Amino acid sequence: MNRFKRTAAAILAGVTLLTASLAAQAEGQIRIAEQFGVVYLLLNVAQDQKLIEKHAKAEGVDAKVEWVKLSGGSAVNDALLSGNIEIAGAGVGPLLTIWDRTRGRQNVKGVASLGNFPYYLVSNNPAVKTIADFTEKDRIAVPAVGVSVQSRVLQLASAKLWGDKDFAKLDKISVAVPHPDAAAAIIKGGTEITGHFGNPPFQDQELEGNPQAHIVLNSYQVLGGPSSATVLYATDKWRKENPKTYKAFVAALDEAAAFVTANPEKAADIYIKVSNAKIDRNLLLKIIKNPEVQFKTTPQNTYPLAEFMHRVGAIKNKPASAKDYFFEDAHNASGN
Repeated sequence: MNRFKRTAAAILAGVTLLTASLAAQAEGQIRIAEQFGVVYLLLNVAQDQKLIEKHAKAEGVDAKVEWVKLSGGSAVNDALLSGNIEIAGAGVGPLLTIWDRTRGRQNVKGVASLGNFPYYLVSNNPAVKTIADFTEKDRIAVPAVGVSVQSRVLQLASAKLWGDKDFAKLDKISVAVPHPDAAAAIIKGGTEITGHFGNPPFQDQELEGNPQAHIVLNSYQVLGGPSSATVLYATDKWRKENPKTYKAFVAALDEAAAFVTANPEKAADIYIKVSNAKIDRNLLLKIIKNPEVQFKTTPQNTYPLAEFMHRVGAIKNKPASAKDYFFEDAHNASGN
């Protein structure tokens, strides 16, 4: 009897271990956090055309894709570290912050870029011609103060103007506001928010919707050329445990990038449908066809921000290149 019990227990233990192993290897679940704007167009196309599911099926995986809408890099990073999402969508600034903090632990790294987009700091205050003209009476809206890529680019611009010791000078008049709300404030006027460091289409809507709205700062000017502002990132653990799902996700992004480039009209319609955006279609097409905008997954010109953040102590670890904070994938090989 005891021998039978021992045998049964051994079988049960083996089944339990096998079940646990299979659970750990289970692929297909992917929850993706996106924010607001045309910068997430590749994700909109992937969602609309079910490209992740398509490429996962080719890998023999039945993918379950969930889309989560958040605002600000801080919220996105919290969601990733708490296990509520697998793929984070945010700016280069939040990526560098979480890469630095998780080295040797979760080892978060970049999966891909969502393309190159110029980000504008727009003001409706006629007295503000440069960032030096902002006063304590002004408020600059950003997705996340001191963390978002907009906030980091503003810090870099401040360091160039006032020196590294004053890189965070404008943080004290910056406020965390979602892009749609910030754009509404700039267009309407009459609020404490007189500046908004946004992204397309919100920055473009501001320039069209308020005759006093004007560009104070262009991210390309600060960073020295076209650059990937918004990226996707994940933990190394999830990537290693879900190689087929990861591969399918990257393939879906590449297909989406090719689709948007070849079909701007269809891409515009998809953006309006998926994001339920209230935007003039002609303005949207103008943004998508902007020669300064490139839809591609290879990161470009992200390192200047990384070097700056380390120099001022925003991150402890200095990356040698973009290869340190992006995964070693074919599309990232030539990234910088």
